[in-house]
Amino acid sequence: MEENTVIFGIRAIIEAIESGSSINKVYLQKGLRGDLFFQLEKLVKKNKISTSVVPNEKLDRLSKHSNHQGAVAKISPVEFHDLENLIETTLENTDKPLFLLLDQVSDVRNFGAIIRTAECTGVHGIIIQKGGSAPVNAETIKTSAGAAFKIPICKVDHIKDAIFQLKAADIKIVSATEKTQDSIYDINFNQPLAIIMGSEHKGVSNSVLKLSDYKAKLPLLGEIESLNVSVACGAFLYETVRQRL
Repeated sequence: MEENTVIFGIRAIIEAIESGSSINKVYLQKGLRGDLFFQLEKLVKKNKISTSVVPNEKLDRLSKHSNHQGAVAKISPVEFHDLENLIETTLENTDKPLFLLLDQVSDVRNFGAIIRTAECTGVHGIIIQKGGSAPVNAETIKTSAGAAFKIPICKVDHIKDAIFQLKAADIKIVSATEKTQDSIYDINFNQPLAIIMGSEHKGVSNSVLKLSDYKAKLPLLGEIESLNVSVACGAFLYETVRQRL
């Protein structure tokens, strides 16, 4: 699939969503009305797909076509994996799975950099939330140096859904957060594990922290109070590699 694949037309987008296509974003014409439009709007909300209301001229540019009926959608260039199947398959092949959960990391460059590091460190799968997460688009793939095609990525309705599934498989959860006294170097990463990295602005959400088995922070010796999330993620993943080698 091409990196910038778009589809247009209300009915075509409805059919794409209902068939399970990975939609990154839907663009809707400002002021659009009608039964079919409301059907699409309802479907987009139900599936928690990111949307933008834009002028007709924007839709013309996106679709390169004037017959878009007021709706254009961008399709993800990668196919997302089913989390339950991924956990099952991973456990069949290793007794120390390593998963990475991103709690609404929204910057595509951070996302791409994280994917690249995850692939280099042997992560078995990346899990993101449908709402509030950076899309897997051309820029993400470019930043990942193509790693987005090499590592399974799963989308869930909420990160907490994934945590419950992982815990059911006896996989421990560790959150990267400053809201703890425990250092990254105090945690045992040499076990079935899922690491959670938080959003650029809020970190790991409190509701997710409550479900974590461990919370860990990186020591910061300078005056800056935090690291870029992709850099912090690299530190966590390579500490995991160090302990497992």
